[in-house]
Amino acid sequence: MTLISRYISRQFGGAFLVCLVVLTILAWMVGALREFNVMTAQGQSLVVFLVISSLALPALVVVVAPLALFVAMIWLLTRLNTASELVVLNAAGLPPSRLIGPFAGVTALAVAGIAAITLYGQPASQHELTSWRAAIGADIVSHFLQEGQFTTVHGITFHIRERQPNGTLLGIFVQDARSKDQINTYIAEQGQVVDTGSGLFLVLEKGSLQQQKGGNASDASIVVFERYAFDLSQLASDEGDPTYFKPRDRYTDELMNMKVTGPEAAAEAGRIRGELVDRFTAPLYPIAFMFIALAALGQARTTRQGRASAVTAAIIAILAVRISGFVATQSLSVHSIAGVYAAFAIPLFACLIGFAVVMGWIRLSIPSSLSGWLADLSAFAIRRMSRA
Repeated sequence: MTLISRYISRQFGGAFLVCLVVLTILAWMVGALREFNVMTAQGQSLVVFLVISSLALPALVVVVAPLALFVAMIWLLTRLNTASELVVLNAAGLPPSRLIGPFAGVTALAVAGIAAITLYGQPASQHELTSWRAAIGADIVSHFLQEGQFTTVHGITFHIRERQPNGTLLGIFVQDARSKDQINTYIAEQGQVVDTGSGLFLVLEKGSLQQQKGGNASDASIVVFERYAFDLSQLASDEGDPTYFKPRDRYTDELMNMKVTGPEAAAEAGRIRGELVDRFTAPLYPIAFMFIALAALGQARTTRQGRASAVTAAIIAILAVRISGFVATQSLSVHSIAGVYAAFAIPLFACLIGFAVVMGWIRLSIPSSLSGWLADLSAFAIRRMSRA
């Protein structure tokens, strides 16, 4: 490897790692905010919250890594052009195709990492994440019975004043409004959640039952009881079957050898096919993004307007490639075999076009009108950000 190749590879590798870490942290924080209800609304500990939010990291890395690679390439190529280093390289007779080598080394490492994550790491983390969520959903005491909060689930409202260390619940209020003809309101001094093996019950002690018919407050009756068992099993079953895993939650070798039967066999087979296609096409996008960036910015440009237009065109190109690839993997490949070919063809075609442009076999130029429009749009965005 020549000195210039080592220099570019070192700069590109450092920029890629910084972008990857920053974008992953930002994406993780956005996802963690959605999972925050696990700790607050469901009464789980901080450890459970961190585990659940961290198990989503492999899936985030698969999405973020190609974007981080593209951002790092745009930054480095722009800096090389601003410092006139690309001009010097071109003047020395170094064509843009020679830049493929130093960028391809880091890109190959990114491809290998994404392949390992999407084929092995991500399925394992999603499998574990589903198991954790199922366990939390099955925890009726922490999910429905929370101190000082009214929680409504499927028409039943729960409230408890206090939960003691031994599991005794004090100041219990339960209102069952599932039936339009009658509303049952239970008030008890204390109670406990009891698992009999055949069902889960909230055993109320020293309380009363108010039965209100047809929503008419005047037509109500009150029954005092010493002990009453309220069935919670039906609520636990509504949380889903923890033994069922979607194709996204299953291991790759399991999906490849999985045989589905029954009335939903065709639909399930389509979802499995789409998930496998998504996993095997994900490593292709860093390569496609690398060639798009090189095709747009590999040549030295002397005007800021041309550089801004090239950057904007590259961004539009990767968005078009990624969105069309997402549609092909998540929709087309699920319904037909032709979608599978389309899912692989999209990133491969982007690689082919980008490689041909970098090698100089074909020339792509932005129309002058579009170039001016993109430059004006970039200048407008810069002015807005400077004013803000």
